[in-house]
Amino acid sequence: MANPQVDVNLTFVTGNANKLREVQEILPNTGGLKVSAQAIDLPEFQGEPDDIIKEKCRAAFLILQEPVLVEDTCLCFTAMGGLPGPYIKWFLDKLKPEGLHQMLTAWDDKSAEAICTFGYMANETDDPVLFKGITRGKIVSPRGPRDFGWDPCFQPEGYDQTYAELPKEIKNQISHRRRALDELRAYFAKQ
Repeated sequence: MANPQVDVNLTFVTGNANKLREVQEILPNTGGLKVSAQAIDLPEFQGEPDDIIKEKCRAAFLILQEPVLVEDTCLCFTAMGGLPGPYIKWFLDKLKPEGLHQMLTAWDDKSAEAICTFGYMANETDDPVLFKGITRGKIVSPRGPRDFGWDPCFQPEGYDQTYAELPKEIKNQISHRRRALDELRAYFAKQ
């Protein structure tokens, strides 16, 4: 199926160079969305993932006063009822990939979902529009380069390598971020 071409410039609010790089690598292959980055120190909201991304989107829009794109990533362990979920950044910071794997030592179920949600807000009167991508997999003992978060301990379904071990082109075809960006691209193609 051919990807519809769109011509949209988006301000992606992120200070994470790895996320920006992945978004810029994925988008040229999924349509004509162009992304520039703006680093803003947003509050770390708490709550359910969709509520968090909506609040991030509103906060970013209030600061920039222009259409914004924000992103939030969750890593949800099935055995733990979806935790650490949106708090993965803090768990990873304290425990590293080894600790994330060790968190599941007591459970047979090592399955997990990597979830990426983008929020887009065009003006102050609109509610943020959400685009979600999910990749199922499992948590494994860390393998591969340590250059991007929890990638070394997440092994996507159908693969015997972790995100970190997979060639970037393969990861970018199957990742939760890719799936969310596909939804985003489809939304703009309809506009």
